[in-house]
Amino acid sequence: MKETPESQQWDLVIKGHTPLFDLKFNDLWRYRDLLFMFVKRDFVSFYKQTILGPLWFFIQPIFTTIVFTFVFGKLAGISTDGVPQQLFYLAGITSWSYFSDCLSKTSTVFKDNASIFGKVYFPRLIMPLSIVVSNLVRFGVQLLLLLFMMGYFYLFPVEGMHFSMTTAIFFFPVLILMMALLGLGIGLIITAITTKYKDLTFLVTFGVQLLMYATTVIYPLSYAKEKGYGTLVELNPMTGIIEAIRYAFLGKGEFDFWSISYSVMVTLVVLFFGILIFNKTEKNFVDTI
Repeated sequence: MKETPESQQWDLVIKGHTPLFDLKFNDLWRYRDLLFMFVKRDFVSFYKQTILGPLWFFIQPIFTTIVFTFVFGKLAGISTDGVPQQLFYLAGITSWSYFSDCLSKTSTVFKDNASIFGKVYFPRLIMPLSIVVSNLVRFGVQLLLLLFMMGYFYLFPVEGMHFSMTTAIFFFPVLILMMALLGLGIGLIITAITTKYKDLTFLVTFGVQLLMYATTVIYPLSYAKEKGYGTLVELNPMTGIIEAIRYAFLGKGEFDFWSISYSVMVTLVVLFFGILIFNKTEKNFVDTI
């Protein structure tokens, strides 16, 4: 007896048009092996043909810290609230690097993977999620560098040094998640827009660097308030996150319920719209990229 279309049972049905809110989060779990494969690919391919390999995990933040210490600490004389300059800048650089890497690499995910997206089906959200997870490995290594430097200054304190690890350290996993989701959400919005307006990709790197100066990476929030632009800096959701991280590890920084609540709210709103826009764009981006 010949089967009718109504009687046939399919494991997977691909439709050309689906509702905007049909995000298929259950497919992410089904394709979790693919997620880990992309994470491994990102890690191996990035350092495969380099001389120093994973040592760049340490070299980049160390050299950036040295430059920031010389330029902003010595020449500009910007206060670090009594924290050793090397620790202050390294804490900010480590946090900002993870956020900016998630944002920058996610913002080009459609362009960088157009050949894969056009050949086979898998949840497209897997690709930006793999970027967030693979960058987490780099962040973890750089965090060890920060802890090592903290141990050094604990054993060999310098004059005027005042810092201590606080109980807010238990809130640290939430702060990591917030950085990841905020970078992911902004990156998803940008990659959706740049499928049609490709010249905007040239502004991403410049925009991320400019945004860093509107965050408390090279100066404490107290310094910004003293100069009269503290309110403007606080509008940046990354400010509350970085201040909380410094407070957790170094005991210096402004960590309060309202600043974290604001950062959480902005992160969730940006992530929500980022996923919706990404979901809408991924249905037909191959025709426009």
